[in-house]
Amino acid sequence: RVAAMAWCVRSLCQYQTNKLVRIQSVRLGSLRWSLNGFILLFTCVMMLWNRKYQEFDLVVSSVTTKVKGVAQTNLSGAGEVVWDVADYSGPGAQSKNSFFVLTNVIVTRNQTQGTCPELPKDGRVCRTDRDCEKGASDLHSHGRGIQTGKCVRFDALTKTCEVSAWCPIETGTKPPRPALLAAAENFTVLIKNNIRFPTFNYTRRNILPEMSATYLKSCQRVNDSLCPIFRLGDMVREAGESFRDMAVEGGVIGIQIKWDCNLDLLRRHCLPRYSFRRLDEKESNRTLYPGLNFRYAKYNTVKGVGERTLYKAFGIRFDVMVFGQAGRFSFIQLIIYIGSTLSYYALTTILIDWLIGTSCYSEEVGHNYFEKKVESVQDKQKCVLRVSYVDKPDIWLVKKSQKKSLQDSKLLHVQPRKEDAGALRAALCLLGPGAGSDNTPPRQTGPPAWCKCAGCDPTLAPQEQLCCRWSDGTCITSSPLFQLLVLSRSTLEAALLYRDPLSDRQPGHSAYRQYICWRFGGQAEDEPPVIPRCCVRRIREEYPSPDGCYSGFRPER
Repeated sequence: RVAAMAWCVRSLCQYQTNKLVRIQSVRLGSLRWSLNGFILLFTCVMMLWNRKYQEFDLVVSSVTTKVKGVAQTNLSGAGEVVWDVADYSGPGAQSKNSFFVLTNVIVTRNQTQGTCPELPKDGRVCRTDRDCEKGASDLHSHGRGIQTGKCVRFDALTKTCEVSAWCPIETGTKPPRPALLAAAENFTVLIKNNIRFPTFNYTRRNILPEMSATYLKSCQRVNDSLCPIFRLGDMVREAGESFRDMAVEGGVIGIQIKWDCNLDLLRRHCLPRYSFRRLDEKESNRTLYPGLNFRYAKYNTVKGVGERTLYKAFGIRFDVMVFGQAGRFSFIQLIIYIGSTLSYYALTTILIDWLIGTSCYSEEVGHNYFEKKVESVQDKQKCVLRVSYVDKPDIWLVKKSQKKSLQDSKLLHVQPRKEDAGALRAALCLLGPGAGSDNTPPRQTGPPAWCKCAGCDPTLAPQEQLCCRWSDGTCITSSPLFQLLVLSRSTLEAALLYRDPLSDRQPGHSAYRQYICWRFGGQAEDEPPVIPRCCVRRIREEYPSPDGCYSGFRPER
């Protein structure tokens, strides 16, 4: 428990950082700073353009409208009629954030409750009463009434079913051309828009404080884009439509008010921008219920009899849509934006790494760079080992197994030998004539089945069952060079002093290191080398342990 606590304390007192590879290159350095400068410039421009340093709030709005204008029309049967706001605004046509202006009309006067022949529309004619069904009605028609079961004469040539309805029945089906109230093009509307941004407790209206009553009476949108009084014809024209054509069957026009407010003290700006567009589709399904129309009636009593005048009104509905946002400087938003843009600098590293790895740059420099930067680490569960056979020129990678001997394991990959004979060269220089050992390996009787040199002793550990040869032949321990480099006491002492001039350790443990330097050319932490069993046996015979216990060679980290 004490050891675990000590390990936890040591881990808390550690700091880890990334390893960097620095390349001394004018071209790469210039490219790096150019890319970083471009990224910095781009992020600054985007920050100022989109105001990423601000906190934003959406608009809360209310709209009221007031339409003004008078028109005179010549109605059949009524003569000259003057239309004011109460007439062309359309009873019941008002809704939230919208207003309606009547532009065309079909009038049916003096309707009373009674019976009359229905219209011979869509071939609806009869010859006898049996062709008429009492109580039947057409749910898809307007004002045709309920059939009485009688077949009566509509005109001199046609007979139709009698209906109980408001008579006479509305006869007109198509609006007149040109529109009766085409003069509505010159009507004006005052739009009052009040907005609020709750987060900043900021209120505003489109009628600005500097706008006086005199200004509102004379301002025109043609000369002043902030004028809150609009001519209907101008709005339809800015939406890309013709008012006279649209007035015949009606339609829907959207009035868009956009508030984009900057509430910073140095750049305070909060003004509305108006735009217009047609909202209903005028082309597709044009023959099916085009435009906008509805019916309403005006009632009166003549000589005790209730009468009404039916109006089929065509007109333009104007929908006012308000949207927008307000922004104010926020230090937190600025820090968040800066933090999010730091990741863009990784693009510089990615691009330069890609250029070094392609043919656009020196292949030798690219290979050296990635050799310094990329370090291959094997999976600990796989535990890949390095082995060297005296009858094969290269080093082989072998997967460690707990079930079969290392000698019989499958060879995974070949690795070229890297000579690192500095210690060996120094040791050979220090050697005098005849410094080698004259010891010869004792003969072994009954070598294990996996042994190819007849010099290995049995072992139960599969990872130690490795011979110095891949095929049958002479053991490497009988080589004079093995005697000179691995077993010679003077060589081992020289190699030990080469690494540690003041060392007082025994040279026996250096024999394993000498063999690895000789056959493997160095150590690799992720792929530890394996010393053949025959070599381990020979080293232990030459330098036995006083207590008879052997722990094996452990490479230094």
